Amino acid sequence: METQTIRFYHRGQVQEVSDAPVTRTLLQYLREDVRCTGTKEGCAEGDCGACTVVIGELQDSGDVEFKAVNACIQFLPTLDGKALITVEDLRQADGALHPVQEAMVECHGSQCGFCTPGFVMSLWALYQQHTPGGEPPPRQTICDALTGNLCRCTGYRPIIDAGQRMMALPAPQADRIDPRQIADTLRNLKRGETFHYNARGQHFYAPRTAAEFGAIKAAEPNIRILAGSTDVGLWVTKQFRELGNLLYVGQVEDLNQIAEHDGFIEIGAAVTLEKAYAALNTAHPELEELWKRFASLPIRNAGTLGGNIANGSPIGDSMPALIALGTQVVLQRGDVRRVMPLEDLYLAYQKTAMVEGEFVAGLRVPVQGPQHFRTYKLSKRFDEDISAVCAAFGITVENGIVTAACIAFGGMAATPKRAVLAEDALTGKPWNEATARAGMAALGQDYTPLTDMRATADYRSRGAANLLYRFWLETRDSALPAAMVNVRAIGAGETVSA
Repeated sequence: METQTIRFYHRGQVQEVSDAPVTRTLLQYLREDVRCTGTKEGCAEGDCGACTVVIGELQDSGDVEFKAVNACIQFLPTLDGKALITVEDLRQADGALHPVQEAMVECHGSQCGFCTPGFVMSLWALYQQHTPGGEPPPRQTICDALTGNLCRCTGYRPIIDAGQRMMALPAPQADRIDPRQIADTLRNLKRGETFHYNARGQHFYAPRTAAEFGAIKAAEPNIRILAGSTDVGLWVTKQFRELGNLLYVGQVEDLNQIAEHDGFIEIGAAVTLEKAYAALNTAHPELEELWKRFASLPIRNAGTLGGNIANGSPIGDSMPALIALGTQVVLQRGDVRRVMPLEDLYLAYQKTAMVEGEFVAGLRVPVQGPQHFRTYKLSKRFDEDISAVCAAFGITVENGIVTAACIAFGGMAATPKRAVLAEDALTGKPWNEATARAGMAALGQDYTPLTDMRATADYRSRGAANLLYRFWLETRDSALPAAMVNVRAIGAGETVSA
């Protein structure tokens, strides 16, 4: 297969790259190759947001979707066929600041300034979703958009103020960023065949169909599959690993679909976490807090739910909830597919039931969940943190008796794992405090958690049991509203009474 150049839109024109290493990050390209040094490097692992840029992708509607991502962990070949917007693009043709930048100035949102370009780009992506002069985004929406940006000197209040102020400022009169022009350019850049890039003996493949993807994987079973780079990117930036050839899922159109069939929400392996959780939250609104607390918006804009599942991390937040909902995983080898319960995919730490050449093609999540369903996350920070414990509970109660129970935890074992003894302790029993406490005791036999940097084994065990008790409080006959058992709501001054 003949090698091709990486083509993308940046700084008002099509850029072509032919000699960069396959795993060269977008941040390295910007700062070292084209001297766009407004984009900063902080953590090099997608946590601080100093490197935030905006990627534009052509949608089926013909419009361009803009989304903030972390440049430090995105590999340059994944940019093929897309648009790249950096802080250098925002200054207007007449030299004026963009309203987002002007709002940061007016609201005193910058002090040392190192983090400011990242904040500006996150706010610019949000700006594109609203009408200048119209209603500003709600404060919580601004906070959600900034979960991936860390500030250590100015503080968030003036930056959030800037997010509200930016919509009231006059719209750019000489904006160099024209979404219609970008859309026309991206249509011309769109490839109808597999994109193949080869540099220094390392190959990067971006197929357009699942059949092509499966054929490449079958021919080279050990090829590394790349989705959003939110984990694999760190293997390069932090562990300095050699990854070999890469097979990119991001351009596979039939794996980038969400559909509803036969009582299931079917989510392709290339669907981003943000879009997947938005679809799941429609059917299961109990997922909303987990959705918003899953990493940060730039990470959810890049990472995929399929990648999170395939990774199989014991602290991956998606799996407990999906297991409790009865999710099935779709596996593919060549052009042959098979379906299995998600809980059966994980055999041991970092070991799955996938055979050689097989990959995660998608997920099937039931539209109808358990009668009572909740997810909870314990972590040191509320936003953008890895779980110490992630819990999901699903039960059905008929005439006061628990007729079905599914409990799953992350962070409690070497894999995401169901609590079968606790489920047995609940099933067939009245849904009362005694039953809940029996389930809490059984959790001590289901799991033997470890002590690590995130939590002690004792904290995990006690925390898991207390989450089951909270679940009972929220679902008993005289159920307490979430505000009465949520520490953030209580801390904000909610009145609590039993």
